[in-house]
Amino acid sequence: MNMILFMLTMSSSLSIILTLLNFWLAQTNPNSEKLSPYECGFDPLGSARLPFSIRFFLVAILFLLFDLEIALLLPLPWATQLQSPLTTLTWSSTIILLLTLGLVYEWTQGGLEWAE
Repeated sequence: MNMILFMLTMSSSLSIILTLLNFWLAQTNPNSEKLSPYECGFDPLGSARLPFSIRFFLVAILFLLFDLEIALLLPLPWATQLQSPLTTLTWSSTIILLLTLGLVYEWTQGGLEWAE
């Protein structure tokens, strides 16, 4: 119990000390560039509600889908040491086949083309 209390006290005091040091040592030199809502170098003259292509989000979702697939299939080499490696390999091959068919479908429908 004492060790938990000690660790809690130490982490809290270290956090408070670092926060106070940040407020004390931070240099604030506000100028027109830093006070503008856009720090990336262009003037905010036009509307911020410009239309954008929804295809960007489609490609992003496809990237996340295949990234998740890789994360799920990463332990696959160790699956050969399980009691039924054939079942594991069958299921993983089914997942890869379904995702590949989905990618081929998107490709043939023109969903991955940037320009129309």
